Amino acid sequence: MPGDPDVARGADRPQEALRRAIRADLSDSAVDVAPRLLGGELRTFVAPSTDAVALEVRLRITEVEAYHGQGTDGIPDPGSHARMGRTARNSTMWGEPGHLYVYLSHGIHSCVNVVCGPEGQGDGVLLRAGEIVAGAEAAATRRGAALPLRRTTSRDLARGPGRLGQAVGLRHPLHDGIDAITGDERHGMRAELWLGPQRDDVVSGPRVGVAGVAGTAAFPWRFWIDEDPTVSPFRWGRGAQAESLHTTGVGRMMPARGR
Repeated sequence: MPGDPDVARGADRPQEALRRAIRADLSDSAVDVAPRLLGGELRTFVAPSTDAVALEVRLRITEVEAYHGQGTDGIPDPGSHARMGRTARNSTMWGEPGHLYVYLSHGIHSCVNVVCGPEGQGDGVLLRAGEIVAGAEAAATRRGAALPLRRTTSRDLARGPGRLGQAVGLRHPLHDGIDAITGDERHGMRAELWLGPQRDDVVSGPRVGVAGVAGTAAFPWRFWIDEDPTVSPFRWGRGAQAESLHTTGVGRMMPARGR
């Protein structure tokens, strides 16, 4: 019906078969794991304090970015929080795959990353954007969006990593390290990661808003579902466009929504 918050778009979009992720699914490097997450879901639950049903929000993942702690071919990833080694802030990234590294961006936004790769490598995949496919009213309330939702508002609920973290209810520092494989409760929340079949509509390119060479085609580690309206707009990071022109000559080609 018009304004129904759980009908964002594509009500006739066929439902894909999903399964619970296991740690082995995430044991490869971030660059390999990132595209596998697309079309899957992050499901979060507010653990009920009574016998009431747990409040669930389901996010269909449409855009991700890989951050490789040790880099590739011996070259560290200058955009990764793990580039300088293990710290108190990034310690979750160095743990076993399947935990969620929830960090604070600009002192405001809680951003959600799926830890992957061999334990001790410091790999993570940032969940940049997604479509709320269930629990949109709860997500909208967290985002401060007016109900009933308009189509554009519904599209934007989790369009960008800060909005996504807020919509699914994961907060730094409370939920940093929450286990999305076991679904164990952490400070009143549970999280589950679900995966779908391999997709043939995945596109890749430079990461959004990342400074310097880390935000250029030298690191084409942003992956998204082509033509999906919930994918966030592309923007160059500080110095990245100039660096891209210098190194590849493609800095003038700023893609719309990453394309």
